[in-house]
This record gives sequence, C-alpha cells and structure tokens, in this order.
Amino acid sequence: KMSREYSTQKIKEALQATRGNASKARQMVTAAALDDPKLLRELVKPHMVGIVAHAVSRVVNGTAEDDSAAQAQSASSAEEDASFGLDILKTIAGGDTTQFGQEMYGGRPISSGKKGGVSQSHIDAIQQMIKNNKG
Repeated sequence: KMSREYSTQKIKEALQATRGNASKARQMVTAAALDDPKLLRELVKPHMVGIVAHAVSRVVNGTAEDDSAAQAQSASSAEEDASFGLDILKTIAGGDTTQFGQEMYGGRPISSGKKGGVSQSHIDAIQQMIKNNKG
C-alpha cells in the first residue's frame, strides 16, 4: 500500500498558499502534478482501475477522440455549462424558473414555497373524502 504522505503534504502546502481556497488549491495541485510524477502517481493510483476502464471502453466503443476534437467539444459545451449553472442558481434563489429536474413536466415553475389561498371547493372536497373514509 503506497503512502499518501507526499500528496497530502503538497495539498496542505497549496491550501496554505491559497489561504484555504480549495478551488485555487486544486488548480495549484493539478498544475504541480503535471510536472511531478511522484505527486501524479499518488493522486491517480486509487483511481487507476476506473481511469483505465474508461479509456478502454472509449476505444472499444469507437468514441476515442484525439485531443483537438475533445478540446473543441469542451469549448462548445462551456457556454451550455454556464447556462446550466445559472439555472440552478436561479432555482436555489427562488427565481421564477422551472424546478430543476422537472423540465419535462410542462416547464412551469413549481411553487417556491409561498402560501397561496385554498379555494373553498378544495376544502369541501377534502372534507368529503374524510367523511367517505369514515363511512
């Protein structure tokens, strides 16, 4: 079993250098791993089976792309990702957007938790259901 002390130390150093900013620390560790084989090996080893399985599957299925095609696809999806993220933020903030995951059910926003009035016909229907259940 390989020790993770080296990678743990590098991560701590990155967190200290970025004053605890996890996002910037991830970027820093990623950049360092590209130039430091020991760091890369420690970070990747626990995930190697999944990485290899994914790579083999892409080749077997004929979906392996060269780097330039993958980068072009990544650039075109960046705009979609930004829009997706904005929709999630609007939903969380209670904006007038479709509830996440409910787009196929008519596209109307689900109630944001604000109480509306209950009609008398609804009250009557519920009371009738209660009476029918007791009888």
